[in-house]
Amino acid sequence: MARNKKKTKLKLPLAYKPLGFALGWASGALAGLAFRKAWMAIRHEEDAPDALDRDRGWGEILLAAAVQGALFAVARSVADRTGAKAVERSTGVWPVSDKGGRD
Repeated sequence: MARNKKKTKLKLPLAYKPLGFALGWASGALAGLAFRKAWMAIRHEEDAPDALDRDRGWGEILLAAAVQGALFAVARSVADRTGAKAVERSTGVWPVSDKGGRD
């Protein structure tokens, strides 16, 4: 019995990859929507500044990057954790090895 569980544990991270990819893509799309809404609330503008936007200052560009980065990191963490917990509930095995997560 222990041998069978070990086999499942070795193959689960590979099986989790497509689910993790789909969750990551969906969370990125939602984070993009959240960023557009947040930028509209912060600056009352439809378009956020880009690093190569000549007419925008450093402060505005760095603020937009910080807000966008924070929202994407939170969305990615929520998606990763939710997917991992769902896999663990359905299989009884955590989907990544003991050495850590994505990084």
